[in-house]
Amino acid sequence: MITPKAERHVSTSRVIAAPAQEIFEVLADPAKHSIIDGSGSLVEAKGNPPRLFLGAKFGMKMSFHATMRNKVVEFEDGKQIGWRHIGQHVWRYELEPVEGGTKVTETFDWRPSPLPWLLQRQDIPTKNLASMEKTLERLDTYVTTGNVPES
Repeated sequence: MITPKAERHVSTSRVIAAPAQEIFEVLADPAKHSIIDGSGSLVEAKGNPPRLFLGAKFGMKMSFHATMRNKVVEFEDGKQIGWRHIGQHVWRYELEPVEGGTKVTETFDWRPSPLPWLLQRQDIPTKNLASMEKTLERLDTYVTTGNVPES
């Protein structure tokens, strides 16, 4: 049974003891994405602007020997950034100031995907959720200590 379109998204959140803008600067820098990636699939940024903006296009060399081209489709400086690639699903980060820091929510939104049955059959949403939890942990470590987290 295919998941109803309205339910085709998974999210996870973490409070990070840092200002939202500081966290956003990491998310808006494609060169830092492989540092915080919890999936192990991002290798390095390829031919990108130094800071993302609405409509920016950027590439990521992947561990499976391909380069994914992405486009920023959501952007509110210091608050929200989201991008998508050829699969049309959106990777979104939302930042909300809270007591003690910033609540960061990462979402894998697969509602726009033209192949939802394939993502579901391969259990991609569940796998991505586990990777997103690791990503937020790595983002926390990087932002609060300045250290590159160990893989």
